[in-house]
Amino acid sequence: MTTGTLFDIQSYAVHDGPGIRTLVFMKGCPLACAWCCNPESQAFRVELRQVPERCLACLRCVEACPEQAMTAIHGVPVPDRAVCATCATLACTAACPGGALVAVGRPVRAEAVVEEVARDADFFRHSGGGVTFSGGEPFAQPAFLEALLRGCRERGIATAVETCGHVPLRDLQACEPLVDLFLYDLKALDPAKHLALTGQDNTLILANLRWLAAHAPAKVVIRHAVIPGLNDDASDHEALADLMLSLGLERLDLEPYHPLGEPKYEGLGRRLTCAPDARLLDEARLAVLVATFNGRGLSCEVA
Repeated sequence: MTTGTLFDIQSYAVHDGPGIRTLVFMKGCPLACAWCCNPESQAFRVELRQVPERCLACLRCVEACPEQAMTAIHGVPVPDRAVCATCATLACTAACPGGALVAVGRPVRAEAVVEEVARDADFFRHSGGGVTFSGGEPFAQPAFLEALLRGCRERGIATAVETCGHVPLRDLQACEPLVDLFLYDLKALDPAKHLALTGQDNTLILANLRWLAAHAPAKVVIRHAVIPGLNDDASDHEALADLMLSLGLERLDLEPYHPLGEPKYEGLGRRLTCAPDARLLDEARLAVLVATFNGRGLSCEVA
């Protein structure tokens, strides 16, 4: 039995591939994007997330913690994150009656995930949808991903994988025949800028994209998160269009930054590193970008 770590499964999604889809979010990512809207996806380990508005100030978590990592300060429990990161029990989450402490991430068997996805098969069949594996980075758990893809293929479920592309080529090659659609995220084309924004350069990402474009171009949709002030220079978009046209890729989804993930950072004891004035994209600017890419011969939409 192949096992892996997820942090969520969402049904009835309509933005991550065609038709109605079930999204499977896998935990762990090799990148650390400054604007990441799923910060709970980055670490491979199970994490503790606080939801302060649910706290009843009962302090049962303080009593339950076997590591004495929870401290009451002015009647409010405060975790020692360094200790929590090594805790294997997360007993505090079970002791919390209000759900103010949540364990983010769970180990699960591939067979169980496929079984859960298959419950939405009627929606897939009538809408032309399927399952999308996202994250995090699905290829960061390659054996688990391959088992999931094979299980879905055996049940006739269409598959999509959203990937940042920073993965060993052998893992991409092993899974490619089992994937119907690649949602390939490109953060920035300039290597120095990519390194500054994500913690990794893009050499491997671009090499893998070239392989996919050569072997399965019809399966590839490029996704590009547009973050004003960080990766939205005219030169950035010109380079993106040039690259896609040179590789014979036509489909491009633009993803404007949204602030829905911001509260998660505080709950995880982290800070959002993306500057507040460098995030929101004006709708008029977005419309101009779409028209510009379409004018270059690409099929550009807003995801």
